[in-house]
Amino acid sequence: MRYPQGGGLTAERQAFRERVRMEAAVMFAEGRGSTDIAKELRVSVRSVQRWRQAWKAAGRDGVRSRGPASKPKLSDALFAVLEEELSKGPVAHGWPDQRWTLARIKTLIGRRFHKSMTLSGISQMLRRHGWSHQVPARRAVERDEAAVAGWVKEVWPHVEIPLRRSGPGSSWRTKRDSR
Repeated sequence: MRYPQGGGLTAERQAFRERVRMEAAVMFAEGRGSTDIAKELRVSVRSVQRWRQAWKAAGRDGVRSRGPASKPKLSDALFAVLEEELSKGPVAHGWPDQRWTLARIKTLIGRRFHKSMTLSGISQMLRRHGWSHQVPARRAVERDEAAVAGWVKEVWPHVEIPLRRSGPGSSWRTKRDSR
């Protein structure tokens, strides 16, 4: 589990989870069932089954946590450099306006660090380090309310696709004529 403040579990929480795993190993040795262990330790039955397989294969050491599944693409030092680059603004990096998008951040990471990340990976990384998407606090000064209202009334009904057809539908997956 990850938290928006950064990092993963705290040291205390990691120690607690390790104790739960070791308690499960003791219960395996006693011959208790997976459902009983899961209820007592308040974990899923599937987790207990995975731990039991590891326990059968390697004993108590098999049940121990192996740490995080993978290392982050950008270390804390590299993320600090990225934050400095982001604070310079998009215009300093060649974009015409002051909006940071995930695609632009991806391009910046590729240019600066020669690493490739997915957009969702970038989003998750930013959230882990306390960044969030921003929405303007107020509307643009140039906004013409009369033009917006006219567009909504005149144009939008023609652009919007109706949810249902006005005529009767067919129970067939495909129409007979299309075969």
